[in-house]
Amino acid sequence: MFRLGLIVNPLAGLGGSVALKGSDGVAVLALEKGAVAKAGLRTQNAFSVLQGLKDQIQVVTCPGDMGQSVMQAIGWPYELIEGLNQDASISVSCAQDTKVAALKLKQLGVDLLLFAGGDGTARDICSVVEDAFPVLGIPAGVKIHSGVYGVTPQAAGEVVRMLVSGELVDLKAQDVKDIDEDAFRNNQVRAKLFGEMLVPEAGHFVQSVKQGGMELEDLVLEDMAAYLSAEMEDDVLYLVGSGKTTLFLMDYLQLDNTLLGVDAVLNGQLVACDLSEQQILKLLAVHDRSKIIVSVIGGQGHVFGRGNQQLSGDVIKKVGRENIMILCTKSKLTDLAGRPLLVDTGDMELDRDLAGHIEIITGFQDKVLYPIQ
Repeated sequence: MFRLGLIVNPLAGLGGSVALKGSDGVAVLALEKGAVAKAGLRTQNAFSVLQGLKDQIQVVTCPGDMGQSVMQAIGWPYELIEGLNQDASISVSCAQDTKVAALKLKQLGVDLLLFAGGDGTARDICSVVEDAFPVLGIPAGVKIHSGVYGVTPQAAGEVVRMLVSGELVDLKAQDVKDIDEDAFRNNQVRAKLFGEMLVPEAGHFVQSVKQGGMELEDLVLEDMAAYLSAEMEDDVLYLVGSGKTTLFLMDYLQLDNTLLGVDAVLNGQLVACDLSEQQILKLLAVHDRSKIIVSVIGGQGHVFGRGNQQLSGDVIKKVGRENIMILCTKSKLTDLAGRPLLVDTGDMELDRDLAGHIEIITGFQDKVLYPIQ
C-alpha cells in the first residue's frame, strides 16, 4: 500500500484573482475583496487522475480544510494526523499548522508528501522536511518560482500515478524559492533560495525553477513593442499582463503600468491599472471587443496560471482564444528545449480548449507557431 501524505494550504492563491499578488498576511483582506478559495478544488483535480488507484493508496492528511474536506468531497478514505488543529479552516489555518503537519508526516514515514500551495507553503515544508523524503507540490499559489511543483494539478496527479504504478521515476533535489511579497506588491522582484527538497521527476510533468533576471535582448523586446503598438486597433480593450516583456510595450506607449499586475489600455490610453479579476470582468461587460497580451515565464513556459490569476478562466473565455496575443523572444523559446508552453487556469476544460499550436510574436512582423498545452 502506497502511503501518501497530504497537506492543503487553504489560503494558497487567495490574493491572485483580487490583484494582491500573493496571500502572505493578506488572506482576510483577500476574502473581504471577494476571493474564492481554490486550493481544495485544485487538489481534487490532482486526485481525479488517481481514481482507479484508490485501493492502492492510503492517504494520511490534516483535519478540516487542510486535507480532510477534500477527501470527504471526493469520497476517498483517509487517515487523520493526530495532534493537529482540529479547526483548520480557511479563516484560521496558518504557516505553523503546515510546518507541524509536515513534521508529523516526516515522522510517520509516508512514501510521498503531496501538498497544495505556493512558494510560501513550499518554504514552510522545506524548513522542517528538507530532503528527508520525496515531496511534490500541486500548484495552487500566486507565486510558483520553486521547482517542486507539477506543471498543473493533473500533472502532479500523474506523477503520483506513475509512482504508485511502479513506473521508474527519477528523484532529484530541486530549489525552493520564495519572494518578498511586500516588495512584490511594489513592483520589485526579490527571490531568495531557501533550500532544496527531493522531488519525483517525470518528463514534462514537473516544472522548472523560474528564471530570474532581465532579458538581454532589449532590441528584440522593443521591436515587439513597436509591432504591437502599430497593430493595436481602435475601440478594442487590451488587457496587458504582468512581466518585463509587456513592460516594454507599456513604456513604448508611454503609459504608466503595473509591472506585476494587469492593466487595461483603450485607444492608446490607460483605462485602469492593477486590476482584479472582478474589475476585469466588469470592463469586459461594457466593451464589445477585447484582447489579452501576455508573455511567457522564462524557464517554465507558463502563459496563464502563474502570477496572473487575475486573467482567470472566466476572463479568458470571455475574451476568446483567438484574441490572445503571446509575446516571447526566440531565445526563451529555444531555452524550453522543445517543451510546450503551459496553461494552468484551474479549469480543465478550458485548458484543453487552449491546447494546440498558437502564434507567438517574437519580433517586428515576426511570428512563430508553437505548441501549447
